[in-house]
Formats: sequence, C-alpha cells, structure tokens
Amino acid sequence: MAIEKDTVQKVAHLSRIDLSEEELRRLSSQLAGIVDFIDKLKKINIENIVPTSHILPINNVLREDACGKSLDLEKTLKNAPQRKENFFGVPKVIE
Repeated sequence: MAIEKDTVQKVAHLSRIDLSEEELRRLSSQLAGIVDFIDKLKKINIENIVPTSHILPINNVLREDACGKSLDLEKTLKNAPQRKENFFGVPKVIE
C-alpha cells in the first residue's frame, strides 16, 4: 500500500512537526514499507500456533503457600514509637 507524501504532510501538520521535502519523501517510503510488512503478516496462518509471552522456555518458580508461626504481638510492638491498641500508630499524612 502506497502512502502518499500528502498524507504524511497532513499527519505532520496535525502533529505540529515541520518536515522538509526530503524527510516527507523518505517517511512516506518507510511508512509504505511498514504497512506492506503488516499486510504480509496478516496473510500468515497462525491457527495452530500456541501464543507465548516469551521466546525462551522460562517458567516461574513457585512454592506452595504454607502457614507458619507469626510474630509475637507484644514483641513486635515493643519498640513502636506509637501504638494504637494492637497496631502501629502512625501520624496522619493527608491534609
């Protein structure tokens, strides 16, 4: 698909970009090449191809969640500058 120089000039004007005649010619040719490549990609049969998120066979290393011993409440709050019942007391930061 050919992209006319006038189309590139109109988009450049809308984008508030000043382009020289040489830049308009070059961009029009480059954009036409990109659109042609996209048209080629549209023709590829990808029906039996599994989608991937990465080209390498990388898997997350996961572990089972397991309950463990929690910190003692009194020990945890012993050195807290402020304490409000069973929680850390913090100053208000929203005005």
